[in-house]
Amino acid sequence: MKENTVLATIGERTITEGDLSKILKNLDQQRAMQFASEEGRARLLEELVSQELFYLDAKKKGLDQNPEFIDELKLVGDNLLKQYAINQLLKDIEIPESEVLSYYEENQAKFVGEASVRASHILVETLEKAQEILAELKGDLSFEAAAEKYSSCPSKAKGGDLGTFTRGKMVPEFEAAAFTLGINEISEPVKTQFGYHIIKVTEQKSPGTLPFDTVRPQLTQQLLALKQQEIYYAQVEALKQQFPVAINK
Repeated sequence: MKENTVLATIGERTITEGDLSKILKNLDQQRAMQFASEEGRARLLEELVSQELFYLDAKKKGLDQNPEFIDELKLVGDNLLKQYAINQLLKDIEIPESEVLSYYEENQAKFVGEASVRASHILVETLEKAQEILAELKGDLSFEAAAEKYSSCPSKAKGGDLGTFTRGKMVPEFEAAAFTLGINEISEPVKTQFGYHIIKVTEQKSPGTLPFDTVRPQLTQQLLALKQQEIYYAQVEALKQQFPVAINK
């Protein structure tokens, strides 16, 4: 449907497909989803029609000439112009990737990741059951199959896999065991508030510098914000030379 297609006429005013599109574009994703269906778009159109009716009624009553409205309109316009001027100042500022990389290389200590492990577990209620499972694991039963067969944790559906975690994410007893195991090593039963765990570590990562590609998006945004702030305050100081400022205390 073309942007200039008229969807509704209210007196001499119209609502077009373009008007509807602009409003949807400016809504946050969750609200926009409410109007994604034909029924939702119809509700939105009906609301726009209602607003146009209030507009026409206000014009008919001369509310646009009300001194309070004129003062409020000027305030809104002034604030809008201020924000527009700031946006114009900052909109074309970019951070070259070479600058981001240079900062990353010169500040390696800021990008050190924590030690982490990836572990799987089998959770049961009693020590006796955990010891029975350990005995089976020394035979032909794989850890993943044992988790699916015996574990009471929902992770059993993934062979007991809990994913990767750093210190402070698990209960202390579990964490202490997981961070002392070697890769593919299976623990003795570990008691926690949830029961008895048999733990197997499948991956380990030592503390180390995070790869550039991992930190680049966030670092770029941080450096961009700093540069925008620097340019903003530099412009403020420059404008003070044009328009003297006196602050009364």
